[in-house]
Amino acid sequence: MTFRVTVLGAGSIGIFVGGKLAAAGADVTFVGRPRLLDEISGNGLRLTDLDGGADRVAPGAFAVATEPTSAATADLILITVKSAQTAVSAEQLVGRVRPDTVVLSLQNGIGNDTVIKEILPACVVLAGMVMFNVVHRDGGNFHRGTAGGLAVADDPALDRFAPLFARAGLPLDRHADLLPVQWAKLLLNLNNPINALSGLPLRTELGERDYRRCLALAQAEALAVMHRAQIRPARLTLLSPELMVRLLTVPDLLFSRFAGRVVAVDPQARSSMADDLALGRKTEIAWLSGEIVSLGRMVGMSTPVNACLVELIGAAERGDSRRWTGPDLLARLRSAKCDGAEDPAHPSHRA
Repeated sequence: MTFRVTVLGAGSIGIFVGGKLAAAGADVTFVGRPRLLDEISGNGLRLTDLDGGADRVAPGAFAVATEPTSAATADLILITVKSAQTAVSAEQLVGRVRPDTVVLSLQNGIGNDTVIKEILPACVVLAGMVMFNVVHRDGGNFHRGTAGGLAVADDPALDRFAPLFARAGLPLDRHADLLPVQWAKLLLNLNNPINALSGLPLRTELGERDYRRCLALAQAEALAVMHRAQIRPARLTLLSPELMVRLLTVPDLLFSRFAGRVVAVDPQARSSMADDLALGRKTEIAWLSGEIVSLGRMVGMSTPVNACLVELIGAAERGDSRRWTGPDLLARLRSAKCDGAEDPAHPSHRA
């Protein structure tokens, strides 16, 4: 049986995942912006990864569209838009999607599946997380630059699709409760604003101790808030989240000895937030550091480090092109922590 898959939000992640499914025999339609759709229609896809894998998908082996009309016949819909576009994208499916269609949210942040369920109550809507980074290069080239797979909320509706994802090299890591994984991924993604502000590739940025100290500050603050909220994040690496915070602060030479065992990062990898800033797009900062700020408000704890990152990324979105050195950014975050005050003018995305 050939499954019909619609990828709604065909950016780097959506094209990589959808492209792997197309290479495995699925009938895939990418729905997204004309800029990327024109590129992949003309060049086809070359999908590579840090482990040496490579797939080519010819232009005629998939379809592209700017509207999700293919949702009417889709067996599976992957929503891979940025979190801010979740509701708008789900509303595009109203009146088009069949009640038995499985809708899988492969997005950063917490609660996107809940938003989709409210708009599409008759569908099987499941949360998921893409645990790796994808780098887009010209000519239809998309490269998985970090380790990881697909984590999803378990449901019997996934049984028929599991062999397809396995053939695609993206086996589904199914969880009875995905929330601990989502919170753990959010912890890792707190490096996104730091990487974006640095202007450096991920491996270079993480190779500098002061940037890692910045990440340790953000993660330690987040863990404290999660503890108050009785949230226990999953362990996604060889180390627990608490031990990871400690590892981040060790000298560069010591970190370099252990980093490869903890998390693999390709020299080409950059954060999606860095790409968004480079393209002049709004970022997902409200669903990353902003999520920690919102949780802190809910439990009555100050979160000045993450609030400062929200502020700095907001300035970058408004045109501030400063590239922060490790020492300068660390000093700024430490100052914010000492002051212990958030920017009261910053609206939470939950407000």
